[in-house]
Amino acid sequence: MWAYESTFYQIYPLGFCGAPFENDGILEHRILKVNEWIPHIKKLGMNAIYFSPVFESDTHGYNTRDYTKIDCRLGTNDDFRQVVENCHKAGIKVIIDGVFNHVGRGFWAFQDVLEKRWDSPYKDWFHISFDGNSNYNDGLWYEGWEGNYDLVKLNLRNPAVADHIMDCVKGWIDEFDIDGLRLDVAYCLDHDFLRRLRSHCDGLKADFFLLGELLHGDYNQFVNDDMLHSCTNYKCYKGIYSSFNSMNMFEIVHTLLRQFGPEDWTENRGKHLLSFVDNHDVTRIASILTNEKHLPLVYAMAYGMPGIPCVYYGSEWGAKAEKSQGDPALRACFEKPEWNELCDFISKLGEAKKNSNALNYGGFRSVLLTNKQCIFERKTDSERVLVAINADENEFTAHFDAGCGTAVDLITGEPHDFGGGSKLPPYSAAFWKMER
Repeated sequence: MWAYESTFYQIYPLGFCGAPFENDGILEHRILKVNEWIPHIKKLGMNAIYFSPVFESDTHGYNTRDYTKIDCRLGTNDDFRQVVENCHKAGIKVIIDGVFNHVGRGFWAFQDVLEKRWDSPYKDWFHISFDGNSNYNDGLWYEGWEGNYDLVKLNLRNPAVADHIMDCVKGWIDEFDIDGLRLDVAYCLDHDFLRRLRSHCDGLKADFFLLGELLHGDYNQFVNDDMLHSCTNYKCYKGIYSSFNSMNMFEIVHTLLRQFGPEDWTENRGKHLLSFVDNHDVTRIASILTNEKHLPLVYAMAYGMPGIPCVYYGSEWGAKAEKSQGDPALRACFEKPEWNELCDFISKLGEAKKNSNALNYGGFRSVLLTNKQCIFERKTDSERVLVAINADENEFTAHFDAGCGTAVDLITGEPHDFGGGSKLPPYSAAFWKMER
């Protein structure tokens, strides 16, 4: 699967393009801005883009009006087709948000229900009671996602609803040639629907990637041969930044051991989950770290641990924004990309991962662990890499049995000799590829 060897770049298009929050109905070709950023994304070492919602919606994209039409605030279907085509020419795969748990109040079928009530052929597309009322005083009650009545929950057990979604996904593949889907609130989706979606997509395009948004619970219920290929690794999200803020590497390493370690009880060994340090829903990493010198190191952790690294647009140069400022602050519009030392470091991490079988497919074993340092092994039959991180302001000399005498650092390209202990400079990371 191509995704297991990829590094993703996440774009939230409505924010990225500076679109108005409310859908004003005015056509603007804003999505073409992505074309100007492709060289930057390529230079970062990314070979896949995840686009948050692109289809016609009421406001933020997750309240869909029409699954067949690119949001007019972003442009036309032909505009987006061109963007995907240009990404593919640059060797970049494209996945988009599939928001299938709920739609917006402006969704055409729900509007038909509001108008025709019992006479609407779409009344069973939703969970509706004509004996109640909603917060919008519609004279009917309906189920909204987690009590949000601007997000009208779809009845995915209704064959007509599932058929409509399957037809739309086929249309996206035929029209835009997308390479996969990120499924919003996948933990809410009906399991039979997910099985059908997986089978449907497998038959439409080889290696079509299905990524689910999972926040908690047993990932294996969703990530398996019949449903999703991967999911968001929220179990490690907090552990990554918290380990650095509290100077307690035990937190993240123990989480990784529980998920990917060598023991029989390991939860997700062999799976390729999406690793991230921030996204469109949470405080940007540069605003949550208490020590800015740890910023490159959290990315080293995300690239070095098992999984598929994903970088949120703007965070690669250290852009800041806090969740308390509201979602629009997290989804900023930057006039053009920036490039600094952090970008350069991330590009080197991407190059290291791209060329390493161990970093893409290796298991996980802790080699050395203190409050401020960790060294762990990623190993396959063909390659062995040690990921070393020193979060301290002081140099650290690691004494351990490396199993060989020399290595090369995949980040810097420099040789490394394990004789007499391995010196780690302050605030540093290394990916040592072990010599046989």
